[in-house]
Amino acid sequence: MSNANLVKNFKAEAAIAAFTIVKHGAADGQVLTAAAVADKLFGVSTDIPAAINERCDVILGGLADVLYGGAVTRGDLLTSDASGRAVAAAPAAGTNNRIIGMAVVSGVLGDIGQVDINQGMMQG
Repeated sequence: MSNANLVKNFKAEAAIAAFTIVKHGAADGQVLTAAAVADKLFGVSTDIPAAINERCDVILGGLADVLYGGAVTRGDLLTSDASGRAVAAAPAAGTNNRIIGMAVVSGVLGDIGQVDINQGMMQG
């Protein structure tokens, strides 16, 4: 269960699934599903998905429920896969990964886990 301390509403530039990592859209106040480890990750969508041009609540701080895209161990730093799912960050040497936060619970592909949101970057 999420324990958000900062939630903000944005316009979805494309469909946003529930519990996925989002990035800034092309314009201020808009969001897109994150699609790469280099995306500027900044929050996680809530349990309510949004269609294109609908409003979308995004958790920007606190604990957020997030869909796992692979095996995650509590304490792992998390980034996004190509579908906005949380995966353990594992950058190659000299490569940067944007980080959405740290896993609170362990899980596997398809699980709804939790992330303690704390945006940042990690270099391999």
